[in-house]
Amino acid sequence: MTDTDWNTYLPETQAIRAGHRRTQEGEHSVPIFTTSSYVFNSAEEAALRFTGKIPGNIYSRFTNPTVDAFQQRLAMMEQGERCLAFASGMAAIMAVAIGLLKAGDHVLCSRGVFGNTVLLFQNYLGKFGVTTDFVDLIDVAAWQAAIKPNTRFLFLETPSNPLTEIADIKVLADIAHAHGCLLIVDNCFCTPILQKPLDLGADIVVHSATKYIDGQGRCLGGAVVASNDIIEQHIYPYLRTGGATLSPFNAWIFLSGLETLAIRMKAHCDNAFALAQWLEQQNNVAKVHYPGLGSHEQHELAKRQQSHFGGIVSFELAGGKESAWRLIDATEMISITANLGDSKTTITHPATTTHGRLSSEARQMAGIKDGLIRISVGLENIEDIKKDIAKGLLG
Repeated sequence: MTDTDWNTYLPETQAIRAGHRRTQEGEHSVPIFTTSSYVFNSAEEAALRFTGKIPGNIYSRFTNPTVDAFQQRLAMMEQGERCLAFASGMAAIMAVAIGLLKAGDHVLCSRGVFGNTVLLFQNYLGKFGVTTDFVDLIDVAAWQAAIKPNTRFLFLETPSNPLTEIADIKVLADIAHAHGCLLIVDNCFCTPILQKPLDLGADIVVHSATKYIDGQGRCLGGAVVASNDIIEQHIYPYLRTGGATLSPFNAWIFLSGLETLAIRMKAHCDNAFALAQWLEQQNNVAKVHYPGLGSHEQHELAKRQQSHFGGIVSFELAGGKESAWRLIDATEMISITANLGDSKTTITHPATTTHGRLSSEARQMAGIKDGLIRISVGLENIEDIKKDIAKGLLG
């Protein structure tokens, strides 16, 4: 297996086979290397490994065979040169920020990102002299106008959380590169099965592996995929020093998650599309946000840019928070939790959970209304999902 060029295979096969370097034990499944350190054959070998003159494991804070297998597999699926894994999705974003930014730099970020991403850029990086401006994800002119001479990178999620707006990655990549900036895309909602931002011109892809890559809500983890130069010069030194390390056990879970990612994503998408169509027909629902619907403003772009429309559906109720909470509390099967990408359907009220720490003004600018509900559509029978939501719509 060590001589196989997995780059010549398709993503579904890479997700199952790539990255595994079989040991002398002949194992069929990727083993978990639960060791903090590694033994060298001589003092000279130890010195050469520490200086990077010869390859090999040094310390599991930054070199571990199980983690490396996950990194190689995800890099191939994203069609990137190299991947580094981290303890969480936010740790991955933090690594990119710390690795690339310095005092006096400027970041341009879309408004429709995870609430903690906003807080990271605004509250914490701001303490160290990095400024951030937020723009409408789909307003290309706004991105163009907001770039400054000291802008280091553009950061976005597409589809956005929780309104599922779609950014034109290729157009924004061209804008970023024309100004000497990098484009960073959070590909958590789509995964490489539905969308490959690097193929569309993005420079860096970040993931919360906690979501669809795991797929069953078991472990925390994150990843950064980029060119070898970006990883080696900017991201790897931070991981080696900063220690936001993915555990070997979590990496092993994610490797198993990748094996079923393609078939799970198809099932998530099929269920989500059916639910979105059904919600549009309900009298109590004011608006449904799902890229697969013809009513979605970026439906045609989503068709070109993605292979399917994703597993996230959000919708608005006219009665504000009271109506939203009533519907959520009326569900019996669906899990009330802010996590997403699980085989179990989950439901949350973004204005008071995922985006609850933002100011009311920031939520309003991001389009997070009090009557908005987000559903991460799971793998249960779609009729059972509809029936559970209907309890709150009829009540």
